[in-house]
Amino acid sequence: MTMNVLAYLAAGGVGVAFGLTVYWFLAKSKKTSLSHEAQRMREEARKETEHMLREAKVSAKAEALKLKDEFEDEVKERQREIKKTEQRLNQREENLEKKLDLIDARHNAIEKREKEVQLSKERQQEKEKQLDEITQRQIAELERVAELDRETAKKMMFEKLEGELQHESGLIIRDVQERTKEKCAAESKRIMVYAIQRYASECAYERTTATIALPSDEMKGRIIGRDGRNIRAIEAATGVSLLIDDTPEAVVISCFDPVRKEIARLVLERLISDGRIHPTRIEEMLKKVTREVEEEVVQAGEAAALETGVQGLPPQIIKLLGRLKFRFSFSQNVLKHSLETAYFMSMIAAELGMDERKAKRIGLLHDIGKAIDHEVEGTHASIGAEILRKNKEDADVVNAVAAHHEEVEATNLYSILVNACDALSASRPGARCETTELYLKRLEQLEDIAKRFDGVENCYAIQAGREVRVIVHPDKIDDGKAQKLAHDICIEIEKEMNYPGQIQVTVIRETRSISFAK
Repeated sequence: MTMNVLAYLAAGGVGVAFGLTVYWFLAKSKKTSLSHEAQRMREEARKETEHMLREAKVSAKAEALKLKDEFEDEVKERQREIKKTEQRLNQREENLEKKLDLIDARHNAIEKREKEVQLSKERQQEKEKQLDEITQRQIAELERVAELDRETAKKMMFEKLEGELQHESGLIIRDVQERTKEKCAAESKRIMVYAIQRYASECAYERTTATIALPSDEMKGRIIGRDGRNIRAIEAATGVSLLIDDTPEAVVISCFDPVRKEIARLVLERLISDGRIHPTRIEEMLKKVTREVEEEVVQAGEAAALETGVQGLPPQIIKLLGRLKFRFSFSQNVLKHSLETAYFMSMIAAELGMDERKAKRIGLLHDIGKAIDHEVEGTHASIGAEILRKNKEDADVVNAVAAHHEEVEATNLYSILVNACDALSASRPGARCETTELYLKRLEQLEDIAKRFDGVENCYAIQAGREVRVIVHPDKIDDGKAQKLAHDICIEIEKEMNYPGQIQVTVIRETRSISFAK
């Protein structure tokens, strides 16, 4: 038992020794391999380090070359800039030298000029001194020759100066008067505009000849009558001329007396309506119509006096005033024109602090002479003044009527005022119309003015002469010239024509491209 244990122990010890031996050998072998591996790794690390160093040297060399090139480029750029700066500085230096030379030259010229001025001043002082001496000698000689002392000469000089001052004061007074006239003109315009704004009336456009329409040509023969006895009876009874053959189915009555013309018109209309036309019937109808027209004349005169508030007019003046109802001047009814003038006179007189009643009376009666100017020799102003004088009108009224066309000298403000109000009523737009012939001439003149300019192809006056349209050649007139052409045409129209309101000039320029497909 003991032996077995010992045997086991011996065997165990041998096994342990063998194990340790094997372990030692293995450890030694592993240590050797590890040493070789470490040596290999050191060698690889050394080679890699050498490779990295070579690459770093190459990269550093390339970077150094790049930096060197960049530095050289920068140095060259700096050198170029320095060179340019040097050139600019040199140029500035040259300019400064030139300016300094100019300044020196000017300074020298100024010094020279100052010396010349000083010399001139000294010479002038010397001349003034000589002149003073000469003046004193001349004064003494003048005193001796004229036998006047200095005080008397001063008195004469003062008198001359006083005359010059009076002349200057006259010029100043005239200047003040001119400015006052301008202010008065502006104030008068304001008053005129105020009067126009307050008054508004209808504008009547009547024909200056009476035309009677006939129902048929048979009636024309009945008016003429056998061997023309009816037409001769009408003309002899009424004092008018009948024009039958000039217009178809119409009879034109011509007469200088507006009342006789109106009587003849009414007689002829009633004869045509009645159908019985013979000398006896003509006389009966004439008497009846004459009474009616005379009554209408008186009623028109009384209505005008009542409407304006003019009192105390004699029957003869009332009758003459009523006759103006049938009188026309350039298609403007004279009675309505007289009423307008009366209203304007009243309103403006009120603004000026004058007698409104007298002003209205003058305005109503200023054209009274037109009622009989075809019967009495002379102008209607002188005829009207004579009528009023015979009827014992006030002297201011007579003078205003006589002077309202400046045929005689005005002696009061009413004479000047009626002249202005007469023009205000007659010349305002729409008061008087022009004849067809004058209208056509104005249109032709408008077109002729536009056709004078170069490049105008055609032109047309439209809108009753308120606009002219000018068509131009597009190859001769461009857009800029078209605007100038319109302006030039306007200038010529303003120079050569008289027209109410304004005229629009339209220049038309267009290019048309035309082709035909076949």
